[in-house]
Amino acid sequence: MTNIAATTDWREARRRSAHNAIIDAAWSLVREEGLAGLSLRDLARRAGITAPTVYAYFDSKNAIYDAMFGRAATEFAERMAEPYGSDNPREVLAESARRFSQFCTNSQAHYQLLFQRTIPGFEPSPESYAPAVRSLSLARERLALNGITKARHLDMWTALITGLVDQQVSNDPGGDRWTRLIDESVDMFLAHCQPTRAVRKPTSRRT
Repeated sequence: MTNIAATTDWREARRRSAHNAIIDAAWSLVREEGLAGLSLRDLARRAGITAPTVYAYFDSKNAIYDAMFGRAATEFAERMAEPYGSDNPREVLAESARRFSQFCTNSQAHYQLLFQRTIPGFEPSPESYAPAVRSLSLARERLALNGITKARHLDMWTALITGLVDQQVSNDPGGDRWTRLIDESVDMFLAHCQPTRAVRKPTSRRT
């Protein structure tokens, strides 16, 4: 039984290694050619295997995209969950926006796969999408620390920050024309969405 278990573990480890090597090659390829430029023939060549071998691990191109999505979403979730250098809710929110911006602008392919629908017919599996759900939950928590709990304000936040990144990636790649507006945008967002406290009017004193 021990030998059977050891053999099974070895085969599983070998399969995981080959699986990861194919995904490594896929990311290397799309960084050069773009997501739409991913072909199984080029992928097999980049990974040093044959096309039929690719199909031994992935039954379709969308299955490869799904594995790529899962890895990218995990990397994003881990980056966003790293400790922040401040306990101030506003500073944490602003830093999270800067992290999001840096992650997306450092790799346009990651940004397109995770946050844009650039591949017709592709939907990530629940397993691959799970890290993205965790990231959104963390964003909701950071907003709540700033007193913002309405669902529409979460939608507004994601639209605002993604919009800045989209403008940056599309119109000023490598620059900071839009990402340098993050702090100002955060202040504008908080001023609009944070609950306002009623101002007590001074009582008149009798003379």
